[in-house]
Amino acid sequence: MADREPPSVAPGPTTDAGALMPTDGVTHEHLHASIPTSVPAALAPPVTGIARVGRRTKDLAKTILPGEIAVIDHEDLDTVATESLLAAGVVGVVNASACISGRYPNAGPLLLPVAGVSVLDGVGSEIMDSLADGTLITISGEQVLAGTEVVAEGSAQDTNTFAKILEHSRNNMGDELQRFAENTLNYIQREGHLLIDNPDIPDIPVDFQGRHVLVVVRGVDYKKDLDHLRRSGYLTEQKPLLIGVDGGADALLELGYKPDVIIGDMDSVSPTALKCGAALIVHGYTDGRAPGAELLEELGVPYKVFASTGTSEDIAMLVAFERGADLIVAVGTHSSMVDFLDKGRAGMASTFLVRMKVGPILVDAKGVNRLYDNRVRKRDLIPLVAAAIITLIIIGIVSDPIRTVMRGLLLSVR
Repeated sequence: MADREPPSVAPGPTTDAGALMPTDGVTHEHLHASIPTSVPAALAPPVTGIARVGRRTKDLAKTILPGEIAVIDHEDLDTVATESLLAAGVVGVVNASACISGRYPNAGPLLLPVAGVSVLDGVGSEIMDSLADGTLITISGEQVLAGTEVVAEGSAQDTNTFAKILEHSRNNMGDELQRFAENTLNYIQREGHLLIDNPDIPDIPVDFQGRHVLVVVRGVDYKKDLDHLRRSGYLTEQKPLLIGVDGGADALLELGYKPDVIIGDMDSVSPTALKCGAALIVHGYTDGRAPGAELLEELGVPYKVFASTGTSEDIAMLVAFERGADLIVAVGTHSSMVDFLDKGRAGMASTFLVRMKVGPILVDAKGVNRLYDNRVRKRDLIPLVAAAIITLIIIGIVSDPIRTVMRGLLLSVR
């Protein structure tokens, strides 16, 4: 698929100015507070492109090319998946399920119409089997066309329609919180030993004792937070032990840092990262299955298996905590209620429980890129330069050697 040429297709919906709207500066939090407007779906022009069908959005985003249309089945499309599709340059998204189900205020899909990407959701799961990958399709209103044949129908979405669903979803938060509490209590009954017992951590050839540990997960704004930690000098001064959780390993490599440990099911880690020399821990299930181990066997790299009912980011924190880390700095991890709901209730309780255990040494770096701005402002430079000039003038007036040099220069000019 890597040798495909990007198709020549009609551009996606545009703003009134006629240019695709950028997503720079439109963050998950901004969308909750202020929803930008896009072209109403009813007025948007048809969008044509090659259909790329994928049941796992994060995998599809790695192979889809600019100008193509993503056909997915992803209820409550989360922010990270949305950003990955935008980064790939899609012009349209056809979702078999609802991008925002209304179960909770999931603002991530709003990034799509804001960026000028056509969105048609709720078309039904049949499209995942009936539409062949590589078919040239057109999103026109509430229909998906292959030539002149209507292959699916759904709901055309724009910022206004998404905003209405979000408003409704805020009223459902009480029910979701109740389900969250019930799920957490059930999980504590089954897995409460995580809080008091010492889990069976596999032997890892890395010394955690007394060190800072940076855990990197592909979460909201993880690249910005990680880059800010780099520019702040934290990575060079503290030299923390680096743990990449699945795709977080590649994020570290992109910045020029080699992860010391990679933890996860390995389905979103590049072969380059897997062969970089990091200690590899495959997230296995309690029934003995470890799907990620097959890939590592094929690559011929050594690994250990950590069986846990929690998520990969949970076991990364547990490993650091149990191995004696002095401080855990988390980038891109799930910490807010919306983050938990993005993961689905099945994965929320373990994260909540693990954070209770490691809390005394956990520092969450989420949003650190907005905590302060270390750029020098022009209005700050003006008094600084003026003060320097005044200082030089005063030194010139009171300094005999400088006055002598100045007289010599004046005589030479004359």
